[in-house]
Amino acid sequence: MNDTTHLPEIVLYQPDIAQNVGSIIRMAVCFGLPIHLIEPMGFPFNESKFKRAGMDYLDRAKFTRHRSWGHFMEVRNLPENAEKRLVALTTKGSTQMNKFEFESGDYLLFGRESAGLPDTVHEVCEARVRIPMVAGERSMNLAQSCAVTCYEAQRQLQCFQGE
Repeated sequence: MNDTTHLPEIVLYQPDIAQNVGSIIRMAVCFGLPIHLIEPMGFPFNESKFKRAGMDYLDRAKFTRHRSWGHFMEVRNLPENAEKRLVALTTKGSTQMNKFEFESGDYLLFGRESAGLPDTVHEVCEARVRIPMVAGERSMNLAQSCAVTCYEAQRQLQCFQGE
């Protein structure tokens, strides 16, 4: 599938850890997915740890930096994005990922490593999804959660690049 308008898009809400963002960017390049980075981030964007984790993939990444949540929402509310759902991946999700149906163009929203997503962000999401885990475990690493989710969304949508 070469039409990237149907691919899910990764949205990272104020990420804290440079290495996670670098790893997610690398994964996104391999899957052909765009990324939205919502500031403020917990590290300088040019930090060496970030560059080391992203390696030479950073030059090929399709990412947009948003100066704030409000700026991202302005972009999200443009007419060309009207059909895209905002899907929060959260430990507070009401739907398990294996029972959720992803749709073309979904924004896959991930919260901060230290605090997740604030309630005000949860309230504007069309869906809140959680990754099934063993009872009593708190959460997965952000990069791992993002990879699991992106794979499942692409599997459901049958939109793997390179096929």
